[in-house]
Amino acid sequence: MTGPVVVGLDGSPASVTAAWWAAREAADRHLPIVLLHSWTTQPLDVPIRQEAHTKQRYGRDVLQRTAAELLHRDGELNLTTELISAPATQALLERGASASMLVLGSRGHGSVASFLLGSISLHVLGLAPCPTVAVRAGDPAVEAGWDHPAAADRDEVVVGLAESGTAADPLLEFAFAMAAPRGRGVRAVRALPLSSLAPFRDEDVEAEERVRLAEVLAPWREKYPDVPVTKHVATGPATQVLLTASARGSLTVVGRRHHATHLTWKLGPVAHAALHHVPCPVAVVPHD
Repeated sequence: MTGPVVVGLDGSPASVTAAWWAAREAADRHLPIVLLHSWTTQPLDVPIRQEAHTKQRYGRDVLQRTAAELLHRDGELNLTTELISAPATQALLERGASASMLVLGSRGHGSVASFLLGSISLHVLGLAPCPTVAVRAGDPAVEAGWDHPAAADRDEVVVGLAESGTAADPLLEFAFAMAAPRGRGVRAVRALPLSSLAPFRDEDVEAEERVRLAEVLAPWREKYPDVPVTKHVATGPATQVLLTASARGSLTVVGRRHHATHLTWKLGPVAHAALHHVPCPVAVVPHD
């Protein structure tokens, strides 16, 4: 990770929580952080008929207030702000080409509604060329101001692996890089479909999959020898297996395939379920 951490900030509680989370992660990795506000794409509770200069003033206030809070916590943070007129989706996707990650606010459990308007978050999550993290307001795994520390028992980065081959590498690279600075563990999760055969056959399949998973994890364990690793292989629906595995998660990592153009995007059912229901920030990582 060498590029900046870019946060979409609109002033909503979710986006401010996302900025606090992003600032902590940027500081741990000695990365710059950029707070970005699109004054032409503002929250629904900002009156639509406001004049342009009023919308720009609102944007400047949001950026200045949040930056001041973050710098008060960590005066050495390499932080910049950007007030832009470009549509939020366009600006975030463009910055994703050189960012270590994008960070967005999400409005709460049961919804992955836009942090700005319409389907902005979904488009960014589905199209960004870099990992994109969705953070909820009130998330117990996230520090969200002086009076809201993160829960102490969230000590794992959980990574859901739909495949055990090379497609898993971008997800594991991100998961280990996120876990290492704070001494977190990595829990690598594989869900296997239920078999119509006798139960002992499911146990055999799980044992074989643990061997394959160990092989996939081996180079990352060598690169990050101080990161504890848990292999979590279970038979059942992938969504339920991932939700169960994320109980102690400080971050859950899921994947999606790269798309040839920005005209189409798709998040799989497991990614959708994680964004709706996992009780911690969720990172969507593109892979081939």
